[in-house]
Amino acid sequence: MAPTSWGRRRVLLLNATYEPLTALPLRRAVVLVMCGKADVVHGDPAGLTLHAATVSLPVPSVIRLSTYVRVPYRAQVPLTRAGLMHRDRYRCAYCGGRADTIDHVIPRSRSGPHSWQNCVACCAKCNHRKADRLLSELGWHLRVVPTAPHGPHWRLLVHSGEADPLWRPYLGVAA
Repeated sequence: MAPTSWGRRRVLLLNATYEPLTALPLRRAVVLVMCGKADVVHGDPAGLTLHAATVSLPVPSVIRLSTYVRVPYRAQVPLTRAGLMHRDRYRCAYCGGRADTIDHVIPRSRSGPHSWQNCVACCAKCNHRKADRLLSELGWHLRVVPTAPHGPHWRLLVHSGEADPLWRPYLGVAA
């Protein structure tokens, strides 16, 4: 395994009931398995193995906690940059180009809220041209009306681009 992939690799963490909880860094997943707090459900599809002086462990792709962890209910998905970019598929809401910034449709300087319904992914060129003006002042229109994401495992889908195909059955994503 290349040293660069060690730090970036993610592992799906399941509750004892096989409910997805989060995506962990590989290092944290290995620690949970080595301490006996989790079991490997699926190893690496390439069959990679980590070796130490006294133990060999298959590189995990999906692990499951040994004991059930109660998760508090969250009615709303928190607004994050990664989540917003994933929702808008990394496309500018104004021109459709590659998005690299976030823009408030109604600017914060004009009392616009910092919410899923008012924030969109935007390219730097459109963001600079729009500045602190309203869309009606520029004659612009949104390509898609922004809405809050929903679904039980939406936060995990933000990492689906880097996800292993073995995660799909646990996330309820069509193959």
